[in-house]
Amino acid sequence: MTIQLIGRKKCRHTQKAQRYLKERGVSFQFLDLAERTLSPGELDRIAAAAGGYEQLIDTESKSYADRGMQYMEFDAQEELSEDPGLLRVPIIRGDRGVAVQPSPDEMKRVVGS
Repeated sequence: MTIQLIGRKKCRHTQKAQRYLKERGVSFQFLDLAERTLSPGELDRIAAAAGGYEQLIDTESKSYADRGMQYMEFDAQEELSEDPGLLRVPIIRGDRGVAVQPSPDEMKRVVGS
């Protein structure tokens, strides 16, 4: 399986992850969330590997603040299905697991280089 990088082109963290992968010569597939959202099955698999839907919610995102989610109780799975702007990006998927907003050590673990 090739590495899959999920994020947004304009996101600084996604750009860093792209640079990391390119510098190491790792082939990867990029999925831009601004153009295409994750299917419910993909979201389920990523959430299961990442430790739950709560781990995928970006509490510092504009969508989170605009919707006033810090003041409400919500179902993380339902909210992520409705608004992909709540996803913490980048997400790196590979044979060795999933990393959400990974540090260089986590990227090394998932990518294997």
